[in-house]
Amino acid sequence: MEKFAKVRKDIANILKNESYDDGSLGPLFVRLAWHASGTYDVHTQTGGSNGATMRFAPESTDNANAGLEKARAFLEPIKKENNWISYGDLWTLAGVVSIEEMGGPVVIWNSGRIDKSSFWVSKKDIPPNGRLPDASQGAQHVRDIFYRMGFNDREIVALSGAHSLGRCHTDRSGYDGPWTNTPTRFSNQYFILLTSVKWKKKEWSGPLQYVDENDELMMLPSDMALLWDPEFVKYVK
Repeated sequence: MEKFAKVRKDIANILKNESYDDGSLGPLFVRLAWHASGTYDVHTQTGGSNGATMRFAPESTDNANAGLEKARAFLEPIKKENNWISYGDLWTLAGVVSIEEMGGPVVIWNSGRIDKSSFWVSKKDIPPNGRLPDASQGAQHVRDIFYRMGFNDREIVALSGAHSLGRCHTDRSGYDGPWTNTPTRFSNQYFILLTSVKWKKKEWSGPLQYVDENDELMMLPSDMALLWDPEFVKYVK
C-alpha cells in the first residue's frame, strides 16, 4: 500500500547516521524488531510484537532490552508524522527495511499489529522478563528459548546469523565489540568467522566472551554453543 511505502522510505532515509556506532541505525532497528517479537510463546499465544508492549514495564526495563529506548526514540518522529501506523508495525517494519537496505533479502512482512493502550493494558498482556535469550548460556537454553517460539534447530542457526550485524556495548549487555568486520552489511560472515577463527577467552573484568587473536572481533557463549553442539554445528557449517 502507498502509505506503507512512504513509511518504508522514511525509515530508509534515517538509517545512515554517522554519529551512531558504525554509521548506521540498521542493526539497532533489527534488534528492536527481534526483541519486540522474541517474547512470543507459541503454546500460550502470548508475547510477540502485537501490542508493542515493550513500551511498558517490566518489558521496557528488561536488561535484555537495554539500549532499545534509543531505537524507539529514533523512530518516534516517523510515528508522529504517520500516526496511523501502530508501534508494533513500525518497529517490525523498521527491522525489515534495515535488513533489505543493508544488503539482505526481501523479507515478507504483514501489517495489522494493534497496540495495547496504556489506559487498558493489564499485567497479563505484558510478557515477563526471561523470555529473550541470555547470551551467557549454552545450547539447552538457546533451544528452550527458540523452541518456545516454535523454531527448530535449523531455523535457530539461521536466525543467529543476524549477529553478522551490529555490535555489543558494555553499558547495555555488558559485552563489547562486533561479531564481524562488516557490522552494517548483511552477509554470511558470522558463520564464516565462527567456524574459521581460533577463538579464545577474553582477558578482562567483564563477562565471559570470546575474541580473535587481535581482540577486534568477539563471540558470545551462546554463539560458541552453536559451534560446540553436535546438532547445531551441522547447520552452522
